[in-house]
Amino acid sequence: MPIYEFRCKHCDHRFQKLCSLGENGENIACPSCKADNPIRVMSGFTLNNPGALAGSRGDSCRGCTSSNCDGCRS
Repeated sequence: MPIYEFRCKHCDHRFQKLCSLGENGENIACPSCKADNPIRVMSGFTLNNPGALAGSRGDSCRGCTSSNCDGCRS
C-alpha cells in the first residue's frame, strides 16, 4: 500500500495517508478540519545512502575529506 500526500481544499493542511493503490481522496477527510475530498498532491522524495548512514564510506563518499559522515548527507 502506498503512502499518498494530500492537501485540504478548505484549510490548506497537508497530510500523508496510507491508502489503496490509486486512491484519489474521495473517501478521505482532513485530519485537521474534517473537510471531505482533499486534493492528492505530488510528494518529494529523498534517496538515502545506506553506507553513509551506517558510517561506512561508500562510493558516493569518494573524494570526501571529512572524518564524519553526519555532515555529508550525500
